[in-house]
Order: sequence, then structure tokens, then C-alpha cells
Amino acid sequence: MLETNPSATDPSGVHRTITPSVLYFGTPVGVLSTANADGTSNLAPISSYWALDDFLVIGLGATGHSIANLRRRPELVLNLVDEGRWEPVERLGRTTGADPIPEGKREGTRFVADKFAAADWHPLSSSTVAPDRVAELPVHLEARVTGIHEEPDGLASVHARVRAVHVADELTIPGTSHVNPERWRPLIYNFRHYYGLGDRRGIAGIAEVQ
Repeated sequence: MLETNPSATDPSGVHRTITPSVLYFGTPVGVLSTANADGTSNLAPISSYWALDDFLVIGLGATGHSIANLRRRPELVLNLVDEGRWEPVERLGRTTGADPIPEGKREGTRFVADKFAAADWHPLSSSTVAPDRVAELPVHLEARVTGIHEEPDGLASVHARVRAVHVADELTIPGTSHVNPERWRPLIYNFRHYYGLGDRRGIAGIAEVQ
């Protein structure tokens, strides 16, 4: 993946050049809903995504079930996970909606047709796209795919535009469209360990909510 010398030392004497197996420096966990061919919804946990305004970029394996669903029907829901729900996310991580199981899946992965049942969650109809939302998760971003870019090593980035945002009422500031950052506690994926948020360290100058 990375072309570096793992034993090299940075000239500053402060840093060390390493070759980590992953670059998960701490990102919020999401569960991606996509539409199966039979009209049901597939769920897949993800931690490689970011947003700019209403534009989403999502990183996926190019041979997985989610990307196959998106090629066929370019709609999705990004369900965001709060810090208390890492166990159902971990259960989903050992499953696939593809039968036969695609090459490259980690050992122990099993086919599961009903991902909602596997996580003990329930589907909730979306307002602008076909895939269902996850009723138990507090934030839902409904989006339509605008493009898929594939790399030669089996990776893909999905570009999408958000069409609707649903947030649990207790996480919002009454009378506004703002999320209360004191109440929203995302689950963070930090080098394959799950974390919540620690104490707040500061507020960005451009934050709309102080």
C-alpha cells in the first residue's frame, strides 16, 4: 500500500516513518443501506467517508455487495452510529449480503440475507430513496449516487448528493435545523478500536452553534 521504509527516521528526530496496515486515524462509524435486487435493503458498516456541504464521498471495496447494489440502483442511506452501539456494528462486520461470498472477504465472513435481523434492528422507510433507514440509529442521510470511481487495486470511491437528513429530535436544537454537539455522541473507529468522544477541547471559529 505505502511505499516507505519502516525503519527510516524523520530528519527532525521527532517523527518516525512507518508503514501502517490501515489509516484509520479516527473516523465516525456509519452503516450504509443499499437496495438489494429483490427490493430489500442491505446493511454494511463503514468508516471511510466524509462530507463537504451536501456532497458525500464514501470508500468501499470494489467487489463487495454494497457497490454492486449501488451500480444497479444508485441510491443509499448513510446511517450514523452513536457511541453505545458498537456491538451490532461489529456483528454486521462479519457478514455479507452476497452469495457466494466475494473473494477478499476476511476469514469467518458469512452470508446473511436479513441484515436488520442480524443486528437486531428494524427498517424504516426513507422519504427520497429506495433503501430503508435503520430505526434504532439517530442520524440518517438519504443520498443519490452521482459517480463511482474505481482504483485498480480493488478500491472504489462513491460520490453522492444528500437529499434528506433525519435526526433524532433529542439531538437537535429546538426551533432550528442545528444538531446539538453537546448531545451528538458518534461512535469513532480508531485503528480498529471503537471509541466515543472525550471532553470537548474547543470550538471552531466557523461553528454555527456556540
